[in-house]
Amino acid sequence: MSIPNEPDPFALFKLWYSEAETCAGIEDHTALALATADASGVPDVRMVLLKAYDERGFVFYTNMTSPKAQQLEANPNAVMCFYWMPLGKQVRIHGMVERTTEMESDEYHATRPRDSQIGAWASKQSQPMEGRFELEMRIAKYVARFGLGKVPRPPFWSGFRLKPERVEFWLKQPYRLHDRVLYTRTPDGGWSRQRLFP
Repeated sequence: MSIPNEPDPFALFKLWYSEAETCAGIEDHTALALATADASGVPDVRMVLLKAYDERGFVFYTNMTSPKAQQLEANPNAVMCFYWMPLGKQVRIHGMVERTTEMESDEYHATRPRDSQIGAWASKQSQPMEGRFELEMRIAKYVARFGLGKVPRPPFWSGFRLKPERVEFWLKQPYRLHDRVLYTRTPDGGWSRQRLFP
């Protein structure tokens, strides 16, 4: 088996993503490693969840005071890496990020479970915490604040869209002779396709 001769990386990503979604051995097919760098070029990486994708790019959400958000504001270059081990498939996506619109962020926030909506208000993401009780107190504060009413999106919580410039598909093969195909954005907005040595 080799990577299909597909001219559109989004079509191929959709195929692989759907396979990962239905694979019993994959707990969460939306999980990806997000690599960023600060203004000085110092790298950082963490796992996040993909929340949407289309021809414009790949979307995730975060607290905008978090290190990843601050890094992306200072240096909008990023890389995503999906690795679906049971399928022997990996996808790496390089590009620049942009903020999602207020409407997009509001619409996604509205789909989240209520406890997650409260958690977005309560968590001072990545900041030092005295203990778990401090978080529980903040959760109680916002539960009381919003009561049974709608929980609005926090003004400090939004999303980013990674706009791909390069997309590499990797398929595991015997003897480490893996199949690799790189798609690169062309000046006219299309894609060039190139096979790579393992």
